Amino acid sequence: MKMTPLLLALGAAGLALSAQAAEPVPFNVQQLVKLNKLQSAAVSKDGTKLVYGLKTLDAKGDASADLYLLDLAEPGAKPQQLTTASGTEHDVAFAPDGKSVYFIAARNGSSQIYNLALNGGEARQVTDLPLDVEAYKLSNDGKQLVMSIRVFPECADLACSKDKFAQEAQRKSTGREYQQLMVRHWDTWGDHARGHLFVAQLGGQMLTDAVDVTQGRDTETPPKPFSGMEEVSFTPDGKHIVYSAKAPGKDQAWTTNYDIWQVPVAGGKTVNLTEDNQAWDAQPTFSADGRYMAYLAMKKPGFEADRYAIMLRDTVTGQVKEIAPLWDRSPSSIAFGPDDRTLYVTAQDLGQVSIFEVNTQFGDVRSIYNEGSNSLLAVTRDKVIFEHKALDRPGDFYTVNLDGQGLQRLTDVNKDKLAEIKFGDYQQFSFKGWNNEQVYGYWIKPANFKEGTQYPVAYLVHGGPQGSFGNSFSGRWNAQLWAGAGYGVVMVDFHGSTGYGQAFTDSISLDWGGKPLEDLQKGLAAVGKQQKWLDTDNACALGGSYGGYMMNWIQGNWNDGFKCLVNHAGLFDMRSMYHVTEELWFPEYEFGGSYEQSKALYEKFNPANYVENWKTPMLVIHGEKDFRVPYDQGLAAFSFMQRQGIPSELLIYPDENHWILNPDNLQQWYAKVLGWMDRWTQK
Repeated sequence: MKMTPLLLALGAAGLALSAQAAEPVPFNVQQLVKLNKLQSAAVSKDGTKLVYGLKTLDAKGDASADLYLLDLAEPGAKPQQLTTASGTEHDVAFAPDGKSVYFIAARNGSSQIYNLALNGGEARQVTDLPLDVEAYKLSNDGKQLVMSIRVFPECADLACSKDKFAQEAQRKSTGREYQQLMVRHWDTWGDHARGHLFVAQLGGQMLTDAVDVTQGRDTETPPKPFSGMEEVSFTPDGKHIVYSAKAPGKDQAWTTNYDIWQVPVAGGKTVNLTEDNQAWDAQPTFSADGRYMAYLAMKKPGFEADRYAIMLRDTVTGQVKEIAPLWDRSPSSIAFGPDDRTLYVTAQDLGQVSIFEVNTQFGDVRSIYNEGSNSLLAVTRDKVIFEHKALDRPGDFYTVNLDGQGLQRLTDVNKDKLAEIKFGDYQQFSFKGWNNEQVYGYWIKPANFKEGTQYPVAYLVHGGPQGSFGNSFSGRWNAQLWAGAGYGVVMVDFHGSTGYGQAFTDSISLDWGGKPLEDLQKGLAAVGKQQKWLDTDNACALGGSYGGYMMNWIQGNWNDGFKCLVNHAGLFDMRSMYHVTEELWFPEYEFGGSYEQSKALYEKFNPANYVENWKTPMLVIHGEKDFRVPYDQGLAAFSFMQRQGIPSELLIYPDENHWILNPDNLQQWYAKVLGWMDRWTQK
């Protein structure tokens, strides 16, 4: 059909409207919660296939998560959807022959293991156990699996634990009884059940029973709440399970002495492989030939942020040695390369989480990829496969050659969504902080930045305190959301932060209110001089956990620095905090002992002792299920300010813990925080 001038004009107008509609907008929390999210993933043993879970939201906001298959041997291949069932498939793993995958799903009301052939057909249920399977791992030959299941330690079988759970659910009284710590952890009151490891042989029959190889042990395996099956391994010959756990005892709340244990797959005598080390041992990992076991080990008892050393145990001679003892970084994951002698590790490094190659014979360390935040997925014959994030990039899978060359993107799971988003430009900066030492940070420009305009500052203070606001993308405390709201964002990795050497990390212990405060003061002044578009005289500071503590500390010790403060889950009174938190090893290391042993130091850095100086308007936020920093710490700060007439508001979540996890609550959180900041900065 011939196009008339009118049709041509209408067509041009339509194209203009389409282009206008596609114009990206500054990042907001509604876009954040709708982003697709990668779940668990696995690579086949031959390195030719990648299977991953992808969580998506439909137009109604309902979530679903399905598995996708990507052919890595075919350049430019498109992902193929494998599952469409309702619910979520997670903990995906390849069978050794690469022809099928295993995963956990709750398709019949209970979380069980399924197997799905990649050449088509329905998933086959593998386990039908009386209790939920929380996680699992296959043996090298694929003939056995080890599962994590919550049971009562005194029970001899799964049926007994199922009955006890049922009896507890039917009990009319509501009192909880305890005889030792911990009585609660993170966000859950103890129910006297523990995570145990169960081993079963795979075959043609559906599994209805398994052997508890941690029978009677009154400790969590794997450790809660953040560890997973990276803490559990089969020995390559399939004869033993090796795992990290604390020894049973009454010291669970004040020790970090996780050891590596070995037990036969049929159950029996458990042997402590790291008994001599009284600090944290983790992530036992075997070379494919079975000759070596690599693992991570801290050296300081009671300290959860000590440097992890890479240890190598010769399984034939029993000799143990530290690899690369002079390398001043703390690995977070380890994997053997194809030669069974080279390790590939990730570790925080100057604001990034980088991938390194470590030679186990000579201890040489070589950087493979050092931009953004990266987590290892697999090491193949010639490539590293990993998930990559950055301040302006949610997670996707990439590969890079073992020589660090040939970076290739494998997935682009948010391509269409990211096309609608405008992020702020960012850059790392440095300055001279405490003791004239080099300190690093990041700034982010407002998404709609205009040259010649000054912008109010959102000064984000990370928690931990041994943590980092580095080059990564997160569903919580996403710095780009403040840039999207028109703020210049500043984040400083003050003394005590991770990724800058262990001495730098150690420097905050016994000095919570000293070096970090000086770094924050000098950092804000320095970045204001370096970046004239930042209006550092019109700034709000905000932080969570230790960052929330720092808001309370700033109130009493830097009360003329900010227009407003936002305190999420911050510590207010160190005396009461010590006696109500659950992981006692944390304050005892940070302050040199229990409150009774180190009262002077607790009180020296106690925000409650400096309330006479408080005057800055502050928003306080807390979750009622936060047992790390119980919500009375937030209530105390708010109550004091209300009684003294200091402008203050309180936002309490009865269903949240130390974090805000509910997407609807997250949207309320950002609306409240940004509204509070807008009010006082008068943008």
